[in-house]
Amino acid sequence: MSYGDAMNARLRSEERRAEIVRAALEVIAERGYRGASLAAVAERVGLTQQGLLHYFPTKDALLVAVLKDRDRWDAVPATQWRIDLLASLVEYNAMRPGIIQTFSALLGESVTEGHPARAYFTERYRQVRESMASVLRAEYGERLPNGLTPERTAPLLVAVMDGLQYQWLLDPESVDMPGAFRDFLALLGEEV
Repeated sequence: MSYGDAMNARLRSEERRAEIVRAALEVIAERGYRGASLAAVAERVGLTQQGLLHYFPTKDALLVAVLKDRDRWDAVPATQWRIDLLASLVEYNAMRPGIIQTFSALLGESVTEGHPARAYFTERYRQVRESMASVLRAEYGERLPNGLTPERTAPLLVAVMDGLQYQWLLDPESVDMPGAFRDFLALLGEEV
């Protein structure tokens, strides 16, 4: 096989993987995490389930790929995040419950030893805490009005974002996720 043929084969494989990830996202959005099956994704891209397993050996591996793509779509350079953009992100998330449900389901399962998404979420949360600390530092300096440092506040900010997502997924009619997050942001600027 020539170098050009090898490069074309690699490119086709990468394109096929991207097609499968997009199809998985569609199936998850339509059916939710539990209802999404490898067979349904394979059918959508014209593969057998065995053919799909060539690209993604497990459902978890495929879902982690979906989450990584989601991170790329949502990517904003850390230097460009601002508090008001975080509120916009929460509003945006409220428009895509299938993705949020997938993220939340995998996150919950990933706390068990040996789960294939555990390393992904551990590293993701480390990076998110660092990013949130930078956002808070840019907004408030080394101390927030309540006296906490950005590093001490960042895990709380992330916990509120994710906790609101769980509450909203469970009872979307009762939980105004964007409104509650804006209320939390107002608390950050208040003296305690």
